[in-house]
Amino acid sequence: MAATYSELRFNKPSLRMRLGEWLVSKKPSEFRDAAKIRAEVPKRKTPVDAPMPDGFHGKFTIEDWEAEGQKVVTVHPKTGKGEWHIIYFHGGGYFMPMFKEHWPLIEAMVNTTGASISVPLYHVIPEHDYHPANKQADAVYEKIATEWGDDKIALAGDSAGGNMTLALALQRRDAGKSLPGRLIPFSPWLDMAMKDPAAQDVQEKDIMLDIESIKVLGEWWAGDRGVDDPVASPLYADLKGLPPIAIFQGRHDVFLPDARTFAAKAQEAGVPTKLYEYEGGPHVYMALTFTRESKDTLKLVKDFLDNG
Repeated sequence: MAATYSELRFNKPSLRMRLGEWLVSKKPSEFRDAAKIRAEVPKRKTPVDAPMPDGFHGKFTIEDWEAEGQKVVTVHPKTGKGEWHIIYFHGGGYFMPMFKEHWPLIEAMVNTTGASISVPLYHVIPEHDYHPANKQADAVYEKIATEWGDDKIALAGDSAGGNMTLALALQRRDAGKSLPGRLIPFSPWLDMAMKDPAAQDVQEKDIMLDIESIKVLGEWWAGDRGVDDPVASPLYADLKGLPPIAIFQGRHDVFLPDARTFAAKAQEAGVPTKLYEYEGGPHVYMALTFTRESKDTLKLVKDFLDNG
């Protein structure tokens, strides 16, 4: 019997999704060579965040600010501040800054949901450990909560950002702090060590991520906590008391098995949870904003905000 908290949205990928996956496969991935990552990344020139497209200033109201000495960009609808405020953590394995592909996703999210969206441009590894990013995330939350209130804040993010989404909620819960109204992980990284052998069954379909490379980055990000720490790897956390969660996951993604395990665990812990799966969807498929699948995801996000 299919799990009631899990839903396959489409039985087949759309033509645009297949095209998008093919286009992504033709680009070099930063996540495919574990030996290269371990040898070269520590010696690299510190990468910089992809700049916001110039057109954003004509389409939206933009605020640039800082939290814990790190940049934050807030994008409001042109019509005014949104009813909801989404704090969106970008992906990149915690070692890459904001990609240029993230900005169109932010644009589509604002347009579809009508929410204001704040994007913390956090310090990455190995130049920094996890402490600055975690401190920034909490400071951003506290500032936004003073204006919007907890019930109208959603935490969201893709890949490593999906990890940060859950980690921030867990840390706030454990510290006795207030929690947001919604959690929205996109293709979340849930186990730093990628222990589930079922991920190997998906590996050949994944055009972006290599399990061994992810393990290297997980070791760096977990740092002195270790990869099994329940905040570094939310798959192992006690999930009781978390707010409602909507997870969006492509089936051509090595993170798929852990997303299923996590969703089941959250549901068992009494957390209202929904896992939406997309056949043929590559890692962070929703960034392919021209596809049926991405548009469907963002409509579901809006419904989740409006109706829970």
